[in-house]
Amino acid sequence: MTNIQTHPNPTDATPIPVRLDFDEHARGFSAAMSHLDKAATKELDAARFDPKLRELIRVRVSQINGCAYCIDMHTKDARAIGENEQRLYALPAWRETPFFTEPERAALALGEAITLASHDHVPLATYQEAAAHFDENEMAALISLIVTINAWNAIGVSTRAWEPGSYEI
Repeated sequence: MTNIQTHPNPTDATPIPVRLDFDEHARGFSAAMSHLDKAATKELDAARFDPKLRELIRVRVSQINGCAYCIDMHTKDARAIGENEQRLYALPAWRETPFFTEPERAALALGEAITLASHDHVPLATYQEAAAHFDENEMAALISLIVTINAWNAIGVSTRAWEPGSYEI
């Protein structure tokens, strides 16, 4: 007897219901989040932070937090600016691959440590490794990015306000 696994057709996928239309019911806060995101992006631009690394961090943090909408959004954004599929697919196992530079590894490690701060409160060695690759302006911009994507993820995961797959560049 042959065991054949089939995978569901994406068009047959089970919809995940919206719990709360966050943008509608928290308009002021939603607008403030948009301003926060723009402020973080402005800091990243001012520090000349690599746009591909920005998206890799957004994807990796969103993977940790399980935010399907943000994973969909930021993988699309990453591909649109030239990030390659291999690196996107390897993000969950980035430590085990040769696809990332030392500065990228330091930034990803810091992103994970801040996202999982309750585990070990961002170890000094992790912070120092990132600081060895990025100046103070870049570090501040990087931390702003990580804090912002974590906030978006918290909204997305708790409310299911945005439908994965609906984001268009």
